[in-house]
Amino acid sequence: MLLEAKNVEETAVLKAAAASVLVQVEPVGRWFEAYIRRRNRNVSASFQELEDEEESSEESEDEELLLEEHPMLRTLDPKDWKNQDHYAVLGLPHLRYKATQRQIKAAHKAIVLKHHPDKRKAAGEQIQEGDNDYFTCITKAIETLSDPTKRRAFDSVDPTFDNSVPSKGEGKENFFEVFSPVFERNARWSTKKSVPKLGTPDSTFEEVDNFYSFWYNFDSWREFSYLDEEEKEKAECRDERRWIEKQNRASRAQRKKEEMNRIRTLVDMAYSCDPRIKKFKEEEKARKESEKKAKAEAKKREQEEKEKARQAELEVVRLAKEKEEEEARQAAVQAKKEKEIQKKAIKKERQKLRTFCKNWNYFADTEADGVKMMEEVEKLCERLELMSLQTLNETLASGSKEDCKAAVEKQVEEVSAQLQREREAEVQAMQAARSAEQASGGGGGGGGKGWNEDDLQLLIKAVNLFPAGTNARWEVIANYMNLHSVSGMKRTAKDVINKAKNLQRLDPVQKDEINRKAFEKFKREHTSVAPSIDNAAPSERFDASGEGNPAPWTTEEQKLLEQALKTYPVSTPERWEKIAAAVPGRTKKDCMKRYKELVEMVKAKKACSGTSGSQE
Repeated sequence: MLLEAKNVEETAVLKAAAASVLVQVEPVGRWFEAYIRRRNRNVSASFQELEDEEESSEESEDEELLLEEHPMLRTLDPKDWKNQDHYAVLGLPHLRYKATQRQIKAAHKAIVLKHHPDKRKAAGEQIQEGDNDYFTCITKAIETLSDPTKRRAFDSVDPTFDNSVPSKGEGKENFFEVFSPVFERNARWSTKKSVPKLGTPDSTFEEVDNFYSFWYNFDSWREFSYLDEEEKEKAECRDERRWIEKQNRASRAQRKKEEMNRIRTLVDMAYSCDPRIKKFKEEEKARKESEKKAKAEAKKREQEEKEKARQAELEVVRLAKEKEEEEARQAAVQAKKEKEIQKKAIKKERQKLRTFCKNWNYFADTEADGVKMMEEVEKLCERLELMSLQTLNETLASGSKEDCKAAVEKQVEEVSAQLQREREAEVQAMQAARSAEQASGGGGGGGGKGWNEDDLQLLIKAVNLFPAGTNARWEVIANYMNLHSVSGMKRTAKDVINKAKNLQRLDPVQKDEINRKAFEKFKREHTSVAPSIDNAAPSERFDASGEGNPAPWTTEEQKLLEQALKTYPVSTPERWEKIAAAVPGRTKKDCMKRYKELVEMVKAKKACSGTSGSQE
């Protein structure tokens, strides 16, 4: 409140007033619940909701209550009051479950003022005694509708409620017109206040899904205690009351089950007839097909990319391999060319050396010295390398006979010294191997007893006599050795196997030494045999003229030659000198000539056998 300004004071404006602001207020708490009840009154309301309404509403006070009197009210049987329509008895058939307690009380008051027995008796009407008067029906109606529990039981079995469910044929053509009223009618039984609508053809998937989810999980407050056939209050004892309660619970549960089956049938029928569900399924199917197609295309593209990458990698590998093979081929060709050039050069230099020596008559005065020098020259040709041959040939080409002879003899001495060193190295290696063998007890053979030279030669012979594939080979070799050995040692198959493995691990020098000793033993054993020509292979048909021994080859000489050929393979240095030394009375040229004769004989026999086979 502002004070009035005095005469000496002036009115001053300290601050401008703030403008008014529009504030939106929403109801909360019990006011919000009252708002929801008023909003949903014409949609779905249970008796409990109507009971909670505030009876002090101004609209209710001003509203004029319209009653519709029951036309057959006076003819009602009071004894059959349970089968009567209580709302019709009170004149509220148009409101029914929507009627408020205030309206029910007002209707009861109005109908009592008109049909009370005292009023009718004063008007001269004949009144029946006791509970036989129809006014008892009005009393039962108000008793039922004024009690929330009894009213809920009566509303659950409202005789005017339509429990029917549309058939599948009815909802196909006009789905929304047929099913929408049915769902709205049954929504009154829902314990939840907010019930979703069926919607329109343009409803979204979320709205439709929410609708069917609600109804498939529908929670109904409808119960059927009003239809109990017997009342437990009429029972004479406790056991009878228990039996009545048990019967009533069973009948209520059965009716509740039938009610839920009816609701489920309604929802299933609506779901099967709903055109939106069919549309959503087609859209979902199309979406899945699209996703599947996109996924397949992506997988195909990925596979194609992988295949391209793999092909590119294979192409790179192939090109690299081809390049590597080409380089290797070029290198091999180049190496072959160089080898051929070197081979030709060595051959040329060897021929030069032989020619120079031949021109100087091998620097010898006698034939024997010439043959010896010829052998030395051949030895030089086999042992010397290209550079050494070229150097020697240059010396022979520009020097005198004495200088050439000195150069050749010097080279022969160097080669001989080198051969001597190699022989000494072989002997030392063989002695070291023999010492190691003796130290190890003969390689584990003969129960710790060593192997002598005779047993080693016998083992080698037995291994050659009984090759791989022989049945019980090593037992046979052990028996053979036990029969022919002069040492008296008894060998087992295990001893023979161990010793054979040790011999296989020897180096070539040791093997050659063992073979040489075997051949020397063989030669010693056969030196006492008198020469004979009765079993020798015929060689008289060959020209026996020329150098060497022209005498025919005896059987003993033939055996010595064959053994020497086996003992000294092609890789043996100075092979033919060693072979000639192994055959007494035969020179190197005799052995080489005899070898060529044998080769030609074998070829001739093969040719004859092939010709005869073809003729057959």
